[in-house]
Amino acid sequence: MRVLIVVATAAEAERLQDLPARVVVSGVGPVAAALAAWRSLSSHAVGAPYDLLVSAGIGGAYPSSGLSAGDLAVSSQIIQADLGAQDGPDFLDLGQLGLSVFPNRQSNSPQSSAVFPVWAGAEALAVRSGAAYGPMLTLNTVTGTKARAEELERRYVGALTEGMEGAGVAHAALLAGLPALELRGVSNPVGPRDRTAWQIPAALAATRRGLEALLNIS
Repeated sequence: MRVLIVVATAAEAERLQDLPARVVVSGVGPVAAALAAWRSLSSHAVGAPYDLLVSAGIGGAYPSSGLSAGDLAVSSQIIQADLGAQDGPDFLDLGQLGLSVFPNRQSNSPQSSAVFPVWAGAEALAVRSGAAYGPMLTLNTVTGTKARAEELERRYVGALTEGMEGAGVAHAALLAGLPALELRGVSNPVGPRDRTAWQIPAALAATRRGLEALLNIS
């Protein structure tokens, strides 16, 4: 399987360069990730150069996920969690606004929700790698309060982690007709920002473990 791995930073890429996959550093955020993925896809004149696009790296875990630093999460869905409109106390997603993210290539009907499907092998990968399996959220602004974390958990029940690139990679993959996956090692809890609680080496090790399982490296 030909795999493109998109990571936000050079520090995340550093431990992955020896894997049998192409690793691209996109920069931070869904737009940067989508552009980097699309550039890699479009750099080949004939045919799709990859079978799977992966957004990988470290991320925060939501309080109700049960995940701790050093744990691994694999996506069941990739959700652009802040794409919509705030209407007083209520958040309205694109479907409620009558808008669409992009046309669905298979059905020629618009997709009104920023919920992206994932690779069919995702759940089996989670089992094989000992990872949690569930929805993973993409936001443009990192959550910094307990109240905001709880709000997102109520809106997206079962959400495991928060990152800033997954939906961008998934968007590029879907437009190209390819499957996508998000895989994150947990570095910190989502909520009040306490950098003393971050465990980045453990999160990077978990990320690599998941990618090794994906690539069938023992």
